[in-house]
Amino acid sequence: MRELAEIEGRLDELAGNPVNPVSGAAFPAQANELLALGEGILEHWVTARGLEPTRETREGFRLLALHRQGTTGDPSFNACRETCRELVYHYNLLTMDPQHEDTPRRLRMMALVANHLRLFVVGKMQVAGLGDFCCSSRPVREDAARGDQA
Repeated sequence: MRELAEIEGRLDELAGNPVNPVSGAAFPAQANELLALGEGILEHWVTARGLEPTRETREGFRLLALHRQGTTGDPSFNACRETCRELVYHYNLLTMDPQHEDTPRRLRMMALVANHLRLFVVGKMQVAGLGDFCCSSRPVREDAARGDQA
């Protein structure tokens, strides 16, 4: 399993440079990588809860099965359900029509959505109640600000 810091770095690379310098035809490969990074993020959450990450799929996507597994016993994790679905949406856009004129923008958006998922999971691992009412990371930011002042 890739470390979260490694996932963060790769997401930053993909969000900052969505056009593959070698070949524009590599967009489906980058979409596959972003989907796999999303799965890796959820694997961290599932593993942190003492579970073995599922290999099953839900609606054709392992990401959605991992999300479902992650909500078991913690309904507040459902706050990232739409983020997971949006990641799948952008994946579908990119792989169904990789030559579309909006492909670079779509790829960048997919990277940003995957990063949003990462931020939620990292925050949730720090603050158990994160997501009870929304996916706001305010408690995490406040703790970080207090730590900086100490």
